[in-house]
Amino acid sequence: MTGLFAHGPTPLANTLDFPGDPGILGPDSVSWRVLGDASVFVGGIRALVIQSAHAEVVAGVEDHSTYRSDPLGRLSRTSVYVTETTYGAMPEVEAAVQVVRRAHRPVHGTSERNLPYSAGRPEMAAWVHNVLTDSFLAAYQAFGPARLSAVDADRFVAEQTRIGRLLGADPLPETSDELTDWIANHPDRVVTNAQRNAISFLRSPPLSPPIKIAYRLLFNAALTTVPSDMRQQLGVEPGKRAGGIGRNATGALRWALGASPSWHLALVRCDATIPVGLFRQPLPSSGPVKP
Repeated sequence: MTGLFAHGPTPLANTLDFPGDPGILGPDSVSWRVLGDASVFVGGIRALVIQSAHAEVVAGVEDHSTYRSDPLGRLSRTSVYVTETTYGAMPEVEAAVQVVRRAHRPVHGTSERNLPYSAGRPEMAAWVHNVLTDSFLAAYQAFGPARLSAVDADRFVAEQTRIGRLLGADPLPETSDELTDWIANHPDRVVTNAQRNAISFLRSPPLSPPIKIAYRLLFNAALTTVPSDMRQQLGVEPGKRAGGIGRNATGALRWALGASPSWHLALVRCDATIPVGLFRQPLPSSGPVKP
């Protein structure tokens, strides 16, 4: 299943060049724990689904994205961005944000409802960022190893606003409940042809059979965490037993892969304690990597 997200550059390739740099979040953050778990795969897909509910955001995707010719590209680019902003040293965080800002500059036009859009606008950046935050939290609460407390859920959202501010996103709700309400009541949630096209593609992208099987498991698991009114707008429903299958799939990934090697690498960079038994994947051979 990790092949779904492995179609871009390797993140944090030079992170050990910044010893002691905790980045924007640091080893004690809730974000390192949440985004290091296998449930992040479900959250990434969920975010793409919900982001299409915004009329102007999805117009930008429809008009400017290469998702049809490069079906895994957007997912992989999102994965690299999230990894580098979450676990990177500050120079890596800032570089990742600048990559996104540059990519957004040419993304402008007019949506189906004849409204102008620009990916660089604070309110459009806020929709993309906030939905991503909400999706990772929802996926972790449903498919993570244990639910976060209300306090830790709010900490996660507040931590993610630090990244959103670097992007120029506004507004940025700072608690879990505020974030959920902001998305649920957003005035730009409108059914459009661009939304239908995006959902049709996300439902069945042109992937090789083994990858498509894995993708479908994660896609259906993601739909179980989407509120019912949002599912109605998007025209999606999870398959039977999708929640249980999703828990089995993420549990299998957690057992087979352990936690994210990027989390491990960031802990090494910070000379922080490495939890015993949490990480299973190998790290790069260069640098002062602890056993």
